[in-house]
Amino acid sequence: MSQELYLRYLNGPDIEALALTDAEIIAAVEESLRAQGNGETVIEPRMHLVPEDSSKGHFNILRGYIKPLNIAGVKIVGDFVNNYQLGLPSELALLNLFDPENGIPRAVIDASAITDMRTGAVTAVGAKYLARKNSKILAHIGARGTAYWNVRLLDHLFDFEEIRVHSRRPESRNAFGEKLSKDLGKPVKVVDTWEDCVVGADIVVEASRLPAPEPLLKTRWIKKSAFVVPYGTMSAVELSLTDIMDKMVVDDWSQCRKGLPYGSMRAHVDCGKLSPETALGEMGEIVAGKKPGRENDQETILFWHRGMPTTDIALGMAMLEKADKTGIGQTLRFR
Repeated sequence: MSQELYLRYLNGPDIEALALTDAEIIAAVEESLRAQGNGETVIEPRMHLVPEDSSKGHFNILRGYIKPLNIAGVKIVGDFVNNYQLGLPSELALLNLFDPENGIPRAVIDASAITDMRTGAVTAVGAKYLARKNSKILAHIGARGTAYWNVRLLDHLFDFEEIRVHSRRPESRNAFGEKLSKDLGKPVKVVDTWEDCVVGADIVVEASRLPAPEPLLKTRWIKKSAFVVPYGTMSAVELSLTDIMDKMVVDDWSQCRKGLPYGSMRAHVDCGKLSPETALGEMGEIVAGKKPGRENDQETILFWHRGMPTTDIALGMAMLEKADKTGIGQTLRFR
């Protein structure tokens, strides 16, 4: 008789019950970036499945391995812009974790929250190494799921004096501002235009959901010494944005190379403005101490992250370990 095999299943309510702290989320993602910088990961370029019209939505398939954690994983996440009409988040996902020695499934995890958390954590880790330490004003464009964790985890590190938010739909941005203000315990300024949000900000995060590329964020609005993180699915920045940068960093060149679809900096890559020759390198190299981060308060720095499976996997493992300690989740028979 074959050996009985079991795996852990963590659903959405389980993830909420685990209640990972801001510090736990950031630490898990930072360690995955350090492993990447030390050459201890495998990151396969993401794949896309577009059932119909790409403007309606698509699936992303992310695959990776982290040697220090001895775990491999695959995440499938849907990205459907009109899900709000159904009362659902735009991104719904499952993360599958496997033993890399024998392929045995370890866990199946609702990764919808993981997607949001790890994206915010990558933004925050980027700011930890690349933004000015005395950054006081945050500008955030976009109010989708990842937006909340961008603002929450950035504020955990910087305790901003002013947070400005803007998004396309007034009802969305107003609700976003109210939730942030309640959860952060401080005022959040909801503004009506991109310009009012961005001008004079120390950290600018662009996480818009445009149906097609449109240069709504103007280069002239970016403050000298700012840290800028554009990562919308469709580009919302001008081609001249890279011209004012002292340093440019990406998360993973395999996902930022020429010829791939989607991404806020796609046009910049395709025309050669953003390349391994013009950029400083990958964020993992900075976290691992192999390349410098911010070196003075005058540098204007750009960080483009597309999302890496290793950050999902690391955060999923942190949740799995906490679940094992607390008894949260279900054990399912695999065979």
